[in-house]
Amino acid sequence: MKKGAWVKRTLIAVLSTAFVLTAAGCGAPSSGGGSQSADSGEPIILKFSHVTTAESPKGKAAEKFAELAAQKTNNRVKVEVFPSSQLYGDKDEMDALQANNVQMVAPSVTKLVGFVPSFQIVDLPFLFNGREAVLQFWDGDLGKKLMSSLEPQGILGLAMWENGFKNFTNNKHPLKRPEDFNGLKFRTQAGKVLEAQFTALGAGAATIPFGETYTALQQGTVDGQENTFNNIDTQKYAEVQKYLTVSQHGRLDYVVLVNKSFWDGLPEDIRKALEEAMKEATEYERQLAAELDQQSFENLKKAGMEVTELTPEDRAAFQKAFEPVYTEFAEVIGQEYIDGVKALK
Repeated sequence: MKKGAWVKRTLIAVLSTAFVLTAAGCGAPSSGGGSQSADSGEPIILKFSHVTTAESPKGKAAEKFAELAAQKTNNRVKVEVFPSSQLYGDKDEMDALQANNVQMVAPSVTKLVGFVPSFQIVDLPFLFNGREAVLQFWDGDLGKKLMSSLEPQGILGLAMWENGFKNFTNNKHPLKRPEDFNGLKFRTQAGKVLEAQFTALGAGAATIPFGETYTALQQGTVDGQENTFNNIDTQKYAEVQKYLTVSQHGRLDYVVLVNKSFWDGLPEDIRKALEEAMKEATEYERQLAAELDQQSFENLKKAGMEVTELTPEDRAAFQKAFEPVYTEFAEVIGQEYIDGVKALK
């Protein structure tokens, strides 16, 4: 073959390859979360990551939201649910949300304190006067204001999903009045309000991971802990704790969050449909969580725990004991939020 012909044929091959690669690069977007446009013909992918099991109220509600989202958008949105920390765990799910690596998460309310200290409102002891007050707060103007405070972080709060009220357990004696806590040591989540809570009662507090709490109770590292009925039941604390006080003094709940850029970039009709789906999924989750928590309470009684119920006078005594805690954290949390909750019935 002549040299000129060889050069010509080689040049044609190179140009052909370049054309193919360029055409491939101009194809449809990848199937990553939030990458599709509404008119691309492909469904918009919304990745929903959470850390609990698929069988938990949160897990079941996430699946319900996925089902409703498909129905209400005529399959224009596909919600992919990843339970049990399959994608991200507690420590990195918020970073993943802000980076839009996932579009939706549902962390514990207390995980948001680092962004906005006012979320510590759920830790103030004996502040909420029953479940209805909790729902009124989150669904009302103050709850919406608190959720919207996350917007500067690139996050939107969509809904509160219930876990339940915390109750005290211990292995020494019944806890009915503030003085009964004196000298005892309790496992707690990390948080300044929670530390101050036990200090006000003359008790000690130790921050211990949730997964290590059973062993800490079993070995006597701590005397007691605080948790929802369902957590106490499923973690089998009744095996290592004798006394249960129905105190309902604080909350353990979740906030469903979405990446703001992703959400704002959705067509208005799709966003409205997803809001409706979230509303229905929230009603479903709350009912399920309440039923499950009550069933766990019955399980704990059957397991032989000695149950102490607080009278209105007992609750008033605790509220008085915790006045210094309210005063200490009023400015940090916001007096507006505290007064707003106190006004709820």
